[in-house]
Amino acid sequence: MKLKSLLCLAAALPLAAWAADPLPAFHGDAKQSSVSGLSSGAFMAAQYQVAYSASVVGAGVVAGGPYYCAKGALAGAGPCMNAGQPPAAAQLLKYARQFAAQRQIDPLDQLAQRRVYLFSGSQDNTVKTQVVDEAAEFFRLAGVPAAQIAYQKQLPAGHAQITPAYGNDCSATASPYINHCSWQGQGYDQAGLILKHIYDGLQARSQALTGRIVRFNQKPYAAAGSSLADEGFVYVPRACAEGETCKVHIALHGCQQYAGKVGDAFYAHAGYNNWADSNRILVLYPQTTTSAVNPQGCWDWFGYTGPAYAWKSGLQMRALKAMADRLVSAP
Repeated sequence: MKLKSLLCLAAALPLAAWAADPLPAFHGDAKQSSVSGLSSGAFMAAQYQVAYSASVVGAGVVAGGPYYCAKGALAGAGPCMNAGQPPAAAQLLKYARQFAAQRQIDPLDQLAQRRVYLFSGSQDNTVKTQVVDEAAEFFRLAGVPAAQIAYQKQLPAGHAQITPAYGNDCSATASPYINHCSWQGQGYDQAGLILKHIYDGLQARSQALTGRIVRFNQKPYAAAGSSLADEGFVYVPRACAEGETCKVHIALHGCQQYAGKVGDAFYAHAGYNNWADSNRILVLYPQTTTSAVNPQGCWDWFGYTGPAYAWKSGLQMRALKAMADRLVSAP
């Protein structure tokens, strides 16, 4: 089925009424991809940025901590959230340098060219601000210039992705973990701030979407034990569907925020799609699911998929990279 026919079908049928197709491919540059996430998705975004720094140009870390914060153990996750002192960034950077020397992740010198946005709500008691502070310090010590790090921690927000108008009140920490907040007299557009910080010269967000959310089959990317759902989603701007060159942004939900739990709250309302629509950005919304070792549907930043979880060979890491690369692989 041709892509335009697929998009027309998507428009005609409710999302749940049609079967997921293979992840489509468009024209683009895999070395212009970026990533962001909330909570476990934020830890994963930082992890992905560090591991794939040769091809990932920027990251957004919303209520997340530094690379390898838990050091591969569930017992280490508590200090990386709200129980105790998180590991110092300098200590974690030593691990990253060791992994780079072993070629488990990309060389760290590429990070000096990357851009990072970080956020901690002052009312967030799930992932404390000092944890996000260590994430900022990690990137600084790893060579990201101060001018390329944006860090907002003054907004009185709870544990959530922030939008100008959609979701719970600003200070809430409640499902679907999307809050609306104001800052300096206007709605806080977190998705826009992330994308504008990563990519220079973006056009204003579209007021009305011209593209479509496409549901795709995630099974080819979901190795046994990866805790990935059967289906994922991607926002496809019309310009990308019509053959223009596009970039990929990977948007990672948090724990208990996967589609099986909150429906379309994250992939339709987190705020990325309107910016993507006017700027030829494909937004990949991969999805986790629950399992015995992952009962809340979190992304793996503490080792439940195995000891390689923070390396390029990690089950979820290589799945995300394969999906992102596939999206811009059209000849």
